[in-house]
Amino acid sequence: MSLRSPWSCILWDVDGTMVDGSDGILRRLTRALEILGFPPPTRAELVHWIGPPVHESFQTNLGLTPDQATAATEMYRRIGHAEGYTSGAKLYPGIGKLITELGAAGIPQATASSKPEVQVAALVEHFELAPYLQAVVGATPDEKTLASKSAIVAEAVRRLDAVGVDTTRPVLIGDRHHDIEGGAAHGIPVIFVRWGFSWPHEGEGAAAQVDDVAQLRALLVADGE
Repeated sequence: MSLRSPWSCILWDVDGTMVDGSDGILRRLTRALEILGFPPPTRAELVHWIGPPVHESFQTNLGLTPDQATAATEMYRRIGHAEGYTSGAKLYPGIGKLITELGAAGIPQATASSKPEVQVAALVEHFELAPYLQAVVGATPDEKTLASKSAIVAEAVRRLDAVGVDTTRPVLIGDRHHDIEGGAAHGIPVIFVRWGFSWPHEGEGAAAQVDDVAQLRALLVADGE
């Protein structure tokens, strides 16, 4: 049995889509906010933090200036580097199997994440998914030069093009409205997963919405002889 896909390549958001890093993110944010003199976030408040670039989140959620957010982001990243980028992270159920299955079938894949690329690379290596990805794309270390979802999606497509992947029918898998907006900027449809850290309305504008990996798989592949 072989797998076919209606898509020529698949782009993956990471946080809230492939990886549940909430335990580690909550721990690191708690330490950072305590140092900054802010109350620690609750788990329910993680919806405000997971998805957008953290530099943006420091401004939106705490009212910091861009310069203050830069300093806060650097401190948060130092905490993460000391702790290890994969600490507290786990794959959502069935995601690893699906990415492996798609890769083994020769369906090109790449990440398109707002996380710093060094962290994305650490995660896909940790979960042994790197062999199934033709490109690992995330934000630049400053999270400003390459940070918007639109720019990151464009870079993912560019890198896939560079290695000879057919990018005429891409699809993006994501869990926040930033993913839908980033895909729309390039005419790329988005499949919205509801298991991440989103508000109910954030799936508006997606090509489809799914509640579990079985539903996602049905939209990505067709079994054939």
